[in-house]
Amino acid sequence: MGTLPGTKHQKVAGGVSTTWVSVLCLSCFLLGVFVVNRIWSIPELVEVNGEASSVEGIQRKHSKVSMKCEKKETSVRAGDILSQVSLTHDVIMTLDKTISNLEMQLAAARAAKASNQGESPIDVKSGTDLLKDRPKVFFVMGIITAFSSRKRRDSIRETWMPQGDKLIKIEKEKGIVMRFVIGHSATPGGVLDGAIDAEDEQNHDFLRLQNHVEGYHELSSKIQIFFSTALSIWDADFYVKLDDDVHVNLGLVGSTLARHRSKPRVYIGCMKSGPVLAKRGVKYHEPEYWKFGEEGNKYFRHATGQLYAISKDLATYISVNRLRVEDASWKSLCSIL
Repeated sequence: MGTLPGTKHQKVAGGVSTTWVSVLCLSCFLLGVFVVNRIWSIPELVEVNGEASSVEGIQRKHSKVSMKCEKKETSVRAGDILSQVSLTHDVIMTLDKTISNLEMQLAAARAAKASNQGESPIDVKSGTDLLKDRPKVFFVMGIITAFSSRKRRDSIRETWMPQGDKLIKIEKEKGIVMRFVIGHSATPGGVLDGAIDAEDEQNHDFLRLQNHVEGYHELSSKIQIFFSTALSIWDADFYVKLDDDVHVNLGLVGSTLARHRSKPRVYIGCMKSGPVLAKRGVKYHEPEYWKFGEEGNKYFRHATGQLYAISKDLATYISVNRLRVEDASWKSLCSIL
């Protein structure tokens, strides 16, 4: 009996079934599709990452440029502010110097007028001429002394104050002037004045105040006259008041004042404050306590009287206002200096 043609699988040459051939072809196709998709997806990812990196790099560059611009603008603005501050400071310093010079000219003119009343105007020097004649120095130190203080003066001469040629040398080279400050006695030409004249002839280190009569209750007036007199003789940056029972280090005084040389209106010393004593009979009673306000008020902050210094413009202010204020008012001011 023979077999029917459609009942068995057909075989190709070599004995492989057509079904297996179809499965093998389909598998190869799928494998090819998978491999091709895998290979194409990697460059796209790399390209995407590259584009993202380039975008980030551009953003960083832009941010760096903007930061540099902002820093540059900030530095320019800061530079403008500093230059304006410096310019303003220079203008203020110039105005201070101009005002100080005008005040000094006024002080010199008033001093000349006061000391030459009754003389012909032709014989009187102008304030400007008086200023031109003054030697320029660093500071003038006035050592406030009395007729009875010879031992104190000798102690100062033997310790820290140069004598003779050394005193002249320090004035010329360092611009430091030192003088014992004293007026005259109630009887001009008497024994007390003669003793001071002889001492000055020997040491040449006195500044005599011709318009001042020595006395314990005239110390405030004496200090004020010292500043005015020293200002009319020397063009100093500072004027120093010192008691004759104080020993100082000149180098330290000079270095301290030098740090404040460019500042206007300097008042330097050992600063303090204290109550205004209104009660009668107590030590340091203030007769004019009412000028400082209500009872219990304090003096304004001030330097102790043993040693302090004022700049030229403050000394000029004292000299300018010396003839315009009442004696009592001036004493209230100087009593705490």
